[in-house]
Amino acid sequence: MATQAVKVNGEESKGNELARRVTGSLDGTKEFLHDVRVEMKQVTWPSRDDVVSTTGVVIATVAFFGVFLAIVEKLAQMGLDRLLKYFHV
Repeated sequence: MATQAVKVNGEESKGNELARRVTGSLDGTKEFLHDVRVEMKQVTWPSRDDVVSTTGVVIATVAFFGVFLAIVEKLAQMGLDRLLKYFHV
C-alpha cells in the first residue's frame, strides 16, 4: 500500500512539472513575441531611395571586381603559359 502511494505521488509531481514547463514555455513565447514587436517598432527603416542607391552601388562594385579578377586571371594564365613554353613543358 505504501509503495503505491509513493508511485502515485511521483506520477502527480511529474504531471505538475510537465504542466509547469508547458505553461512556462507558453508564457516565455508570448513575452518573446511582445519584445520582438516592441523592438521592431524602434527600428529605423531605410527609405526606398536609400535601398535603390545602395543596391546600385553593390551591383556596380560586384561587376567591377568581377571584370578586374577576370583580367587578372587571364594575365596570370598568359604568364604561366609563357613560362611553361620557355621551359619546353
